[in-house]
Amino acid sequence: MKIVISPAKSLDFERDLPLERYSEPMFLDRSVRLNKLLQKKSPRVLSRLMGISSDLANLNWERNQKFTLPFTPANARQAVFAFNGDVYQGLDAYSLKEDELTSLNDKLLILSGLYGALRPLDLIQPYRLEMGTSLKVGRAKNLYEFWKPTLTSFLNDQLEEDELFINLASNEYFTAIDRKKLKVPVITPVFKDWKNDKLKVISFFAKKARGSMVRYIITSDVQSLEALKGFNLDGYIYSKEHTLKENEPVFIR
Repeated sequence: MKIVISPAKSLDFERDLPLERYSEPMFLDRSVRLNKLLQKKSPRVLSRLMGISSDLANLNWERNQKFTLPFTPANARQAVFAFNGDVYQGLDAYSLKEDELTSLNDKLLILSGLYGALRPLDLIQPYRLEMGTSLKVGRAKNLYEFWKPTLTSFLNDQLEEDELFINLASNEYFTAIDRKKLKVPVITPVFKDWKNDKLKVISFFAKKARGSMVRYIITSDVQSLEALKGFNLDGYIYSKEHTLKENEPVFIR
């Protein structure tokens, strides 16, 4: 099984780490290329390019200038412990056992505008570069064009025939993969909440549920789509009634 999720804008490089083991990002040479482009851009340009405040632009200008090789525990942190958004609160990797973290590292990939795809224990340095950023890189008009051939080829190399592939990433990040060229079907769970007598996808809750589902897959050793439908964390349950497509199982609460 392989699972993909999105990164988070919020980062935490202060909390004590539960695990010392780490690895190097798989596409670090391409990350270096992107960072060299970013280092040349002023805070004002970064603000306009990313649609962020001047304070955030200054912070990320400093991050871009401090980017340095080699990555070590002294200047970087394992990705799954560095990202601190809603998805990662649902996942709560800090409370996983060591053997569960090993399983997580084998199954999970974190899509990233700067790093392409990260294993949970790959080291990263603080950054902000969303996949939807219109950054021209050589002949690539944007990050989607820059990453799509690499990520699609990589996934096809990693995936076995008939292996379960679970997409728990946002549309912004999963668009960096060419779904039509993947050799296996994509399973995209959907999380909906009742609000005003209607089922709706509420972003905050859906993000946390994606992380909770990753946790469920790891701690329950899920191996099949049927087993995935047993997901019942945070009050969600599978709804056959509301599932219109087999590859888009709907979970409601």
